[in-house]
Amino acid sequence: MERVSSITFLPTLNATLNATAAILLVSGFILIRRRQVRAHRSVMIAAFSFSVLFLVSYLVYHYLAGSVRFPGSGTARTIYLTVLLTHTVLAAVVPVLALVTLFQALRERFDRHMRIARWTLPIWLYVSLTGVVIYWMLYQVEW
Repeated sequence: MERVSSITFLPTLNATLNATAAILLVSGFILIRRRQVRAHRSVMIAAFSFSVLFLVSYLVYHYLAGSVRFPGSGTARTIYLTVLLTHTVLAAVVPVLALVTLFQALRERFDRHMRIARWTLPIWLYVSLTGVVIYWMLYQVEW
């Protein structure tokens, strides 16, 4: 019991890391549209870093706390499960997409980087934002 109560801050930390990654992803997109390549690179590496920190924190939390059941019912539960399903399926591919996209850029294969980034960005952004929505639905709303 003490082990679980000592990690109750992790869901909030996880949502914060996800929100930060989302903000950085949008910032990186804006920067590359403005052709600010160096700034884009720095911001995207930061987004990747925040996502890695999120993943580590998420895994630690669920290893120690187990799964968390949604407390709502009816339509709210259906919406939650739909968001959770799409989030989970896409979250499984984000690490691979992000790594491939990052490595293509680091190897200066910008044509390949741009092709895959067109898929990576919206999926990664969706996963980051729905992670915050899931946190909100699980921990902030009184059902």
